Amino acid sequence: MNDTFKALSDPTRRQILKLLKERDLSAGEIADHFQMSKPSISHHLSVMKQAKLVLDERKGQSIIYSLNTTVIQDALGWLMDFTHKDEGGNQHD
Repeated sequence: MNDTFKALSDPTRRQILKLLKERDLSAGEIADHFQMSKPSISHHLSVMKQAKLVLDERKGQSIIYSLNTTVIQDALGWLMDFTHKDEGGNQHD
């Protein structure tokens, strides 16, 4: 879970997730949305892959990235635990 939150802490990576929410994209298509080098985009994608926030699949010459909603749902569930109290009035750990 730490890798997930570390990956989500960066605004560029959050923007990449927003793009992938709309549709699957190649690294080049993702890079077109930013004014930074392709190696920098590749680094962000690598961090996101390590955190399992994105999935990659080779299609011909390209690698297509997609959003891994399972990990995002798990992180959201973990955060939601802090907003709910159990019957004894104590918050969940």
